[in-house]
Amino acid sequence: MTDITAIKQRLIDEVEARKEELIELCSSLIKIPSENPPGDSTEISEFIANYLSQYGLDTVWHESSDKMYNLISSIGGEEGKHLIYCGHTDVVPAGDLSKWDFDPFSGEVKDGWLLGRGASDMKAGLGGIIFAFALLKQLDVELPGKLTLAIVPDEETGGEFGVPWLLEKGLIKGDGALIAEPSSRLNPTIGQKGSYWFELEVFGEPGHGSLSPLAGNNAITDAIAAIEKIRTLWDLKITIPEEVQGLIEVSKKYMREIEKEREKFQPVLERITVNIGTIQGGTKSNVIPESCKVQVDCRLPFGVTRDEVTAYLKKNLDELGIRYEIRPFGFRSHANYTPADDPVCKAIVDNISFVTEEEAYGVMQWASSDARHFRDYNIPVLQYGPAYLPTIHGYNERVQVEDIVRCAKVYVAAVIDFLYQK
Repeated sequence: MTDITAIKQRLIDEVEARKEELIELCSSLIKIPSENPPGDSTEISEFIANYLSQYGLDTVWHESSDKMYNLISSIGGEEGKHLIYCGHTDVVPAGDLSKWDFDPFSGEVKDGWLLGRGASDMKAGLGGIIFAFALLKQLDVELPGKLTLAIVPDEETGGEFGVPWLLEKGLIKGDGALIAEPSSRLNPTIGQKGSYWFELEVFGEPGHGSLSPLAGNNAITDAIAAIEKIRTLWDLKITIPEEVQGLIEVSKKYMREIEKEREKFQPVLERITVNIGTIQGGTKSNVIPESCKVQVDCRLPFGVTRDEVTAYLKKNLDELGIRYEIRPFGFRSHANYTPADDPVCKAIVDNISFVTEEEAYGVMQWASSDARHFRDYNIPVLQYGPAYLPTIHGYNERVQVEDIVRCAKVYVAAVIDFLYQK
């Protein structure tokens, strides 16, 4: 009889013994700029493939768009269950370098922190799953199933050429998936809200500005009225389906008791959030504008669909008597989740507790990620990775070294539980 606990403890001990190698790997990933846009993943993909090859691991390259490379490597056999570990190589642009306290591509380790763009989102997590994958190979751990490492180049701009591209072409399949996206220490994300981005264009009639408001028809003022209608989406009372009410409540608990600074944000789990992101209209101050475009980001809770939101918007905007068009773009998804008792969720959550000796549980995220694509293909998935959440996509991004090590321990242990347990 296989002693699963003994195998897991051996792997955890090995991560601890080799943690300097792990941190060096994560640091090296940060040192390679892989900003998206532009999205060129050539250099970082070559680095990762070379790292894996030194342990006898073959990597298959798939170019989904110009200089965007998806990497796939697998260990284990074809019999038994199949687990996917997934991460993205791209990071958001560093922005104004003068606003950083350090070089965003230094990968420096200082006072227990790993510094740089992508440290939290998600090169520390990416390094962790690469390290865990290679460690299982180095130690020649027998797996009664298959583990696939899927590394994608395009998540930060919507992910069209990453996970959804691989899934659509049938290049990755599995019984469960873990994305090493940033999360809190004890709380992986097992569900997320839906996304509905749209552009509203309001049409007016041009005229001389000196005759406004008696002449022409001002598209900007009509757009202002339309914006007020759009913002009422927040006030809608959504009936949350019974099957996810438990997840909502435990997520509120997390926001009250763990991420206490987020307590005030609890209502976003049950409401439609509305961000008026951009507005563009008019040509000159003395010309009555004939067009105004507004881009809006709405996140949808369980219990409401994009079609229902569109119908609500059209009804309310029609009442204004304005001329307009609504054009969806960018992120589009429905609220989605993986049940907490699914084997892949249990494998990660149970091993967070095994490693930390503390209670762990899955929660909702209020944004979106590649997880939605796996669920579209009926692959149960969750997200767990090292992060200092306040710095994600901001200046001075960083992550604690101890968090990187902890997550890598969870990754190696969870593979054993998931593949060995029937």
